[in-house]
Amino acid sequence: MTPEIQFSERMEGVQPSAIKDLLKIGDDPGLISFGGGYPDPSLFPIKELNVIYSSLLIPERADVLQYTASNGLPGLRAEVAKRLTRDGMPCTEDDVLIVQGAQQGLDMAAKLVVNPGDTIVTENPTFLGALIAFAPTQPTYAPVRTDKFGMDTDHLAEVLAANPNVVMIYTIPEFQNPSGATMNLERRKHLIELANKYNVLVVEDTAYRELRFEGEQLPTIKSLDTEGRVIHLGSFSKILVPSMRLGWALASPELLDKLSLLKVASDTQNSTLNMNATLEYLRRHSIDDHIAKLRPNYLRKRDLMLSTMRETFPDEVSFTEPEGGLFTWLTFPVGFDATAFMKETLLPEGKVAYVPGATFFPVVQEPNHARVNFSGVEDDRIVEGITRLGKLLKHTL
Repeated sequence: MTPEIQFSERMEGVQPSAIKDLLKIGDDPGLISFGGGYPDPSLFPIKELNVIYSSLLIPERADVLQYTASNGLPGLRAEVAKRLTRDGMPCTEDDVLIVQGAQQGLDMAAKLVVNPGDTIVTENPTFLGALIAFAPTQPTYAPVRTDKFGMDTDHLAEVLAANPNVVMIYTIPEFQNPSGATMNLERRKHLIELANKYNVLVVEDTAYRELRFEGEQLPTIKSLDTEGRVIHLGSFSKILVPSMRLGWALASPELLDKLSLLKVASDTQNSTLNMNATLEYLRRHSIDDHIAKLRPNYLRKRDLMLSTMRETFPDEVSFTEPEGGLFTWLTFPVGFDATAFMKETLLPEGKVAYVPGATFFPVVQEPNHARVNFSGVEDDRIVEGITRLGKLLKHTL
């Protein structure tokens, strides 16, 4: 007999992922999936990490299997602080909190300031994983339109003026997930001015920042922060390996102290073993050289995908051309349902999957979009999968 458990009200907003349900339909070894936000596994530094883990898993290093500081291994925080300082955000290890990927940072940031009914400002569309992380805090959303230059801060000014209960602005300024857009410098400065004016916390998600293949590197929003209201989140998932689940939060002392308390409540600490392995990697190898190897590979994959789209897609379908990151964003004609097309045509006939775009919109879902990943797919499968997609789109449209 199943007990009749009375779930909390916050669980009403925590729903199963439509993406997961749809991809179950395509559970086939012949499936070509552009759905995940995966880095290329062939580029993981496996040999180097194998040596490092072997050197740590010895009796003399039993400390790597023990508890450690809840805010993260001091040496690792110091290494992260050096990298952030070089990126225009002067800091020390005391300013850095190690988290379980940037995703945990999103969860804790929402818990920090959001009460039920408070408003979070996001880009429109925005990262689906952020909406999942924010959901238990029971927020409302005020989406801001975006274009190829990122969040439209003139519209942001209107949104803030019209919504007095906004407590947080969430943004992905570089190679935004899902659109691939990058916020220009003028808008970054304007965003900070507005956040100061309206006394709002800013959460800057920079998971893709170091994967720029072309164009000019812009200053982080945190580097423009004049009042200590920006939480800067980053991750090793895209620049080293995802499974170690290591990211960081940089924030003012007042914010970091509160985040550290939430970290202890959530999971006590990150894996001591994985933090030590990452620290040893940073000490023994140049992660900048490793990132320098990633960029041309992802540029090649992006160019291959976009050129195949140009050759095979109908004219009615458009796509973004990101300067970095992992994704391009497809826009189909108004009235086209990307979810239904994938379920009824693309999966059964083409054995191809993407992420339908509707759920990336926090308020009014737009069904005529899809997110497509190029980084985690082999070159030949990029060509084959996009060609199949283009053929079926031409037939359907």
